[in-house]
Amino acid sequence: MTFLHTLMSEKKVAIVTGSSSGIGFEISLMLARNGFITYATMRDLQKSSTLRSIADKENIPLTCVQLDVTNEKSVKQAIETIVNESHNVDVLVNNAGYGLSGALEDLLINEIKLQFDTNFFGLIRATQAVLPIMRNQRSGIIVNISSGLGRFGIATSSAYASSKFAIEGLTESISYELEPFGIRTILVEPGIIKTNFIKAAVLGQKSTDSNSPYFQFMSNMDDGMKKLIESGESPEYVARVVLDAINDSKPKLRYLAGKDVEHIMEIKNKVSDEDFHNMIKNMST
Repeated sequence: MTFLHTLMSEKKVAIVTGSSSGIGFEISLMLARNGFITYATMRDLQKSSTLRSIADKENIPLTCVQLDVTNEKSVKQAIETIVNESHNVDVLVNNAGYGLSGALEDLLINEIKLQFDTNFFGLIRATQAVLPIMRNQRSGIIVNISSGLGRFGIATSSAYASSKFAIEGLTESISYELEPFGIRTILVEPGIIKTNFIKAAVLGQKSTDSNSPYFQFMSNMDDGMKKLIESGESPEYVARVVLDAINDSKPKLRYLAGKDVEHIMEIKNKVSDEDFHNMIKNMST
């Protein structure tokens, strides 16, 4: 066995999707800085220069790999490349995703399908690719980055929230299937995070039409989100939650990541659905 193979066998191997910026970027650095042999994957490797530069400067075990979660061939090739080099996969962090904003009536079916293809089906593709490896190892951790909006909905985020609700149901369901094989599933649910996520969000084509009956609603929500993001947590905060969840000696299924979402969920767990609905409605106006 070569020195590299010995090193690989002693250290945990982690794969992170959607690592070019924001939460995925920080999760990749957090894991690599804490001894995980980390594969930071992204659709466009031209966006990897900053991550590579930091990894080289700090001499941490981080490699950037091309992986497009919407392309099954790309997912399989990336996982095969990683496994051929590392021989195992201990942690998969499904982080790749984006936000689609718009009132449901204004959203095109194809826009919603694209949202789910990345946020939900992309997560499934990556998970299915690593499960045979983890089963054979009889160990592994799958971390799915959900959202506070995987626990409650808000106006103009029906497509995004429903994709995250789907992730919640999927993760909870597969936890029963995978536990007998020593595989643990984790949901991390961030609140408002100071990233370019809001700026990078996709607006439904009809949502930009001033003649839309929901145009003023969209404008109000946009103003509200800009104010909220000023007090949001840093992406490093979420990365720390992910690391702590992976290492937790008393593992849980769900981990909230943000004081705002912790506060909202505390209220949601105490009040009726009607009272919670009215609270969210008042926050949105």
